[in-house]
Amino acid sequence: MQYKIGCRLGYRVSVETPFVFNVEAQNYGNQTIENEQLTLTPWLNAERWVMPESGNRYLKVIVPPGQFLLTYEAVISLNPCLDDPCTVFELTPATLPLHVFPHLYPSRYCQSDKLERFARSTFGGLDPGYTRVNGICNWIYNYVFYEGGVSDALTSAFDTVTQRAGVCRDFAHLGIALCRTLGIPARYVSAYAFRLDPPDFHAVFEAFLLGPDGPAWYLFDPTRMSDPAGLVRIGIGRDAADVAFCTPFGAIEFDRPEVQIQAIGEPLPSTILAVRTG
Repeated sequence: MQYKIGCRLGYRVSVETPFVFNVEAQNYGNQTIENEQLTLTPWLNAERWVMPESGNRYLKVIVPPGQFLLTYEAVISLNPCLDDPCTVFELTPATLPLHVFPHLYPSRYCQSDKLERFARSTFGGLDPGYTRVNGICNWIYNYVFYEGGVSDALTSAFDTVTQRAGVCRDFAHLGIALCRTLGIPARYVSAYAFRLDPPDFHAVFEAFLLGPDGPAWYLFDPTRMSDPAGLVRIGIGRDAADVAFCTPFGAIEFDRPEVQIQAIGEPLPSTILAVRTG
């Protein structure tokens, strides 16, 4: 399935300011960039870097005073692997590969060490594997209100489980923290999300589980606002601090981001299958 994605980010800069962006789609096994174009207005020299362990694509520019505009457009082919949830299980710490252990530890926004009693009492009795992670997402969807303006850049998973309100970023952080508390590696994913209305940069998460073809990462969206089979990955990290779409190093003014994603052709039907990303 192919998707046309894009964004338009406008800024007003009073003094020369470095910016780091992470808005370009990743290129990996289940996601292929067919074509893409990034335009900076005014034109500026840009430094690019792809993080080896994550595939995140970072762009740094030094913006002079005045108006600045970044536009990005791409056509992406997605070929998600779909598994029966009943065939997806958990791994024990003894069988987890070392490279996923960083996604078991507490992080800035996902203080899994503060949620152990709650997580084990609420989800410890669920069948281990995809069923348990999906049960975590169901609880978040049912008991945390999706509401803008109640959280900010300092809000953590512990805050969200206490306040019971937030946006996609907060839902993802809480899902990650609860998984880690139960011994399931989990990581944050920023994405262009098909069926999200209105379109915006979206936050979901992946859990590392044992599928029919071996250990792999599986996608989950506790907001239930997007189609997991139609998520175009931008970045992955331990939490949102690793994958901000824009990080300016100075005082700026900005317009509301404009984000788009459109299916090219007939989209895949919604599915209750487990979406495996690799």
